[in-house]
Amino acid sequence: MLHLSLTAIILRFVLGGAAVAAASLISKRVGGAIGGIFAAFPAVFLAALLTIRFDHAGDALVSKSIALSEGALIGMGINVACAVAVGMLCASKGWKKGLSLSVLGWLTTSVAISYLMFSA
Repeated sequence: MLHLSLTAIILRFVLGGAAVAAASLISKRVGGAIGGIFAAFPAVFLAALLTIRFDHAGDALVSKSIALSEGALIGMGINVACAVAVGMLCASKGWKKGLSLSVLGWLTTSVAISYLMFSA
């Protein structure tokens, strides 16, 4: 059963929003490439890792942390592939079509990997 405490939800909201705001400010201040590096900050992962402590303890906490970290590694790999695809496809197909194809590729890959991982 899925359960998130109010504290966990608020922490995720604050960390995620702060990361997006910081990346935007950095991007405006020093340029898009540096801003992009900060936009990749794993705020959602950090918030999830911090908040599982509210719902788990002991061996269950360690187990959930490991599972979350494994999933995050896979997700970050897919995000890297998506970022590369955006750069290539936007240059060759225009920003609208390139971005749409990249996000569609991210979604398809994420769903396929999730299906493979959780159907076994």
